[in-house]
Amino acid sequence: MGRGEGMRVLGIDTSCDETSVALVERGRILASKVLGQDALHRPFGGVVPEIAARAHAEKFLPALAACLGEGPAPDAIAVTNRPGLVGPLLVGLSAAKALAFAKGLPIVGVHHLEAHVAAAYLLDPPPEPPFVALIASGGHTLLYDVPERGRYVRLGQTQDDAAGECFDKIAALLGLPYPGGPSIEKAAKDGDPRAVDLPRPMRDDPSDDFSFSGLKTAMLYRLKGQDARRKDPTKGPVAVADLAASAQEAIADILSAKAVRAAKRLSRKRLVIGGGVAANTRLRELVAERGRAAGIAVSIPPRSLCTDNAAMVAARGSELLEAGKRDGLDLDADPYSE
Repeated sequence: MGRGEGMRVLGIDTSCDETSVALVERGRILASKVLGQDALHRPFGGVVPEIAARAHAEKFLPALAACLGEGPAPDAIAVTNRPGLVGPLLVGLSAAKALAFAKGLPIVGVHHLEAHVAAAYLLDPPPEPPFVALIASGGHTLLYDVPERGRYVRLGQTQDDAAGECFDKIAALLGLPYPGGPSIEKAAKDGDPRAVDLPRPMRDDPSDDFSFSGLKTAMLYRLKGQDARRKDPTKGPVAVADLAASAQEAIADILSAKAVRAAKRLSRKRLVIGGGVAANTRLRELVAERGRAAGIAVSIPPRSLCTDNAAMVAARGSELLEAGKRDGLDLDADPYSE
């Protein structure tokens, strides 16, 4: 029990705009609570760090009470301490350290992106390494090789915008509400994904890196012409649904093609997908389709475990605790992923 085997781990995540608390034991979610903030940030078209931090401070105790209730007490605490927005991170980190001190519990800091990979370990049955993991979210897009349980080797990452950020910015261009991913997916249901020929930046590049800024710019030019200050009269009108479907298809095409190619190159027979963008239906379909064609099994957590949540933090924390990792009360927040 001392090294983490069978521990009930309390996970805490406040890295962006979801206040989340969960209790996990042996890969099983005993309780979970996620309180979102979309309504607070929608008027600004994106997450405002100060507003997010204040909302976390208000929501944390209700989330903790709803999660734990009268259930079993945790044996350890796992908290996201990087990467993320510093203000929001500090709210969760301060709460975690206060709980650890008051209850005499061990605490371990968790890398948010590694937690997105570990979300797959909450599946029944969980995937067994080795595998390649694609993590795509609002702030990050990258590929990991996971040769063994608990080891994460970064293969490549976005060189500019993340996939989720691209969704948000294209949604704003189309006049669709924040957050962009769900809005574009909803609009795309009535659209033709072949209606607009959009570029696929770095899709065919042999590296494991990504780029999405060119796709965003191509959509801007498609809407307003090369002079983005005014409408280009040479551009015929295109339905928002077709534009949304074309953008969604381009993003899903890039992500799925590069992830499957990386798995094939490394001779991995399994691919894991995580992060908020992994909730997108078209991406899930295309990854599964390309995985089958390549003889690669695909594991994708349910949508509730793709978006930010504390259960995945507890899952990664369980790995670290089992390996004997502990942090002190001087554990600090770090906005960067390296």
